[in-house]
Amino acid sequence: MKTLLIYGATGYTGRMVAAHAKTLGLDFEIAGRNRQTLASLAEALAVPFRVFEADADAAQSLAGIDVLLNFAGPFAQTAEPLMRACLEAGVDYLDITAEINVYRLAERLGAKAAEAGVMLLPGVGWDVVPTDCLTVHVAQRVQEPRSLRVALQVPGSMSRGSAMSVSEIIGAGLMARVDGHLVPTPDAQPRHFDFGEGPVPCSPLSFGDLVTGWYSTGIPDIAMFVHVSGEAFPEGDLSLLPDGPTAEQRDAHRARAIAEVTGADGTVARSMIETVNGYSYTPLAAVEAARRVLEGERRPGFETPARLFGGGFAETIEGTTITDC
Repeated sequence: MKTLLIYGATGYTGRMVAAHAKTLGLDFEIAGRNRQTLASLAEALAVPFRVFEADADAAQSLAGIDVLLNFAGPFAQTAEPLMRACLEAGVDYLDITAEINVYRLAERLGAKAAEAGVMLLPGVGWDVVPTDCLTVHVAQRVQEPRSLRVALQVPGSMSRGSAMSVSEIIGAGLMARVDGHLVPTPDAQPRHFDFGEGPVPCSPLSFGDLVTGWYSTGIPDIAMFVHVSGEAFPEGDLSLLPDGPTAEQRDAHRARAIAEVTGADGTVARSMIETVNGYSYTPLAAVEAARRVLEGERRPGFETPARLFGGGFAETIEGTTITDC
């Protein structure tokens, strides 16, 4: 049986993922940087653990591992050393990031990964599984799709890790894909999208879909937007935030995204995906993705969820629906 390693397992999402992997009976170990918290969780789950930093020496800690699932954010700090460690050790790499620069890194390392027989598959959580699959669905509704606009709805409170990752996304600057190329768009303007309760303003933001959407559909022009409601995006010292929303808070806020595709003849198609809360969806999707990779659904090089698992992958997670608008 092949072995999964969950890195960052003692974090907010990592703990949920480890518990779900245990429920499914996967052969896995947990890892991270803090021996004390790892030992406690490992004892509770009755699984082995490894202690190592996400640095240039990480490859030597991956012996006997087939798939690495990274939950240690911000991913700007951990993705590159862990991807390179996986290339060296011959281990497939998965994570749950929304940070666009991680996708650009995986894209750049794609040729080396293919040569090493390793798969780089970032984004197996709420971002980008639902939006990637939604994009594939909508693209099939028009002939010669030319442009794509994706809008996320972020309701409820945000975890500490997500807030730090969003800071990385904002720091990357506003971008869009134009004629197949990522270009800066510092003057990008907000747009209105309807998530089911009337149009709401959505701000431009550079999520990983600017990369995955291109690879999954070949649509040359892509723009990303987000609607942040209420308390969703916190301010101040992000390190002081709680780990994340409680189960009750997650249950109170479902997650939605809109994809809008325009064809060469001007035809416009829109669809919306709705799922359980993103923090509840991510452990389910990430573990299912890891399980499939462990069972042989893999392709060396840089991959996207929809391209690897098919456009219906998002809907395999219970409570997920796609509605054509």
